[in-house]
Amino acid sequence: MKNDLILRAAKGEKVERPPCWIMRQAGRYLPEYHEVKAGRDFFETCRDAEVASEITIQPVRRYKGLLDAAIIFSDILVIPQALGMEVQLIDGKGPNFPNPIRTIEDAQKVLDYKVDLFTELGWAFDSITLTRKKLNGDVPLFGFCGAPWTLLVYMTEGGGSRLFNYAKEWLNKYPEVSHKLLQKITDVAVEFLSQQVVAGAQILQVFESWGGELSSMDFNEFSLPYLKQIAKKVPLRLKELGIKETVPIVVFAKNSWYALDKLCDAGYNVVSLDWSWDPKEAVKINNNRVVLQGNLDPGVIYGSDEIITQKTEYMITAFGGGKQNYIVNFGHGTHPGMDTEKIKFFLQECHRIGSRE
Repeated sequence: MKNDLILRAAKGEKVERPPCWIMRQAGRYLPEYHEVKAGRDFFETCRDAEVASEITIQPVRRYKGLLDAAIIFSDILVIPQALGMEVQLIDGKGPNFPNPIRTIEDAQKVLDYKVDLFTELGWAFDSITLTRKKLNGDVPLFGFCGAPWTLLVYMTEGGGSRLFNYAKEWLNKYPEVSHKLLQKITDVAVEFLSQQVVAGAQILQVFESWGGELSSMDFNEFSLPYLKQIAKKVPLRLKELGIKETVPIVVFAKNSWYALDKLCDAGYNVVSLDWSWDPKEAVKINNNRVVLQGNLDPGVIYGSDEIITQKTEYMITAFGGGKQNYIVNFGHGTHPGMDTEKIKFFLQECHRIGSRE
């Protein structure tokens, strides 16, 4: 590796500056993304290893020397696809499941589905292997997956939601079946993450994007146990697969303000924070148990250079200066239409501020 900064930081080592990467750094805000995608369907784009690898590398190339990781161009909803569900991504609308899980019979079809990851998601492993080769050690490569509760939301709601009524109905009316579904998703997620490492991923992230829609009590029952399983079982599976080196794992539970203390004890190397957290409070709760990642509001990028500098400086300083137990990121992903030069300025400021003695 020419740059292993994020791997060292994720393992809790002291580093010369905080590593920087951005959720959704490869995607719609980049003009070169639209050129390469060229009107293709989103999942068609993901399944083309050559195109997916090019999109993954685009931000690393554009922000040369400023990003310390690449994240494979894919989507969290590929696990529901591997479970036999049809998933569409509709421009201007987002994800759509034409046949969501609404009945016990629907749930049983998913529970009975025999998953062959290499048949269903072999393209994902091909993309990772090709991208790893193309990166040539410039930066490490992230693999990722959606967390079980978040995926169950999409699978029952049929897409995004404001009320989450179908997902909440499942938890409260059919808790036993919900647990069976969550376990099935967990088992697939463990194997999917592990095989991404075999394919070439060097660090992993689990996205619990809808964690904040659960009460603290329900988070303890329907999210946390499955997140813990992933953190525990992936390293064990990697040993079985002959992977000897430690592969750091990040968990990002958006808006789960009540869960930070629990997440710091969940077995992950890194806990990523959304922008609702005050860094100083998060550092206090964490008490050096894990590495923290985040958490700039992506909306700051719409501001002036002075505002970007001010809020970036506060963030890095409040997280302890960044020389240990910290990775710079946004508190969520980039937005379509963001100014690429503003993001470049943000990254430059992260390097400048983070490198100070």
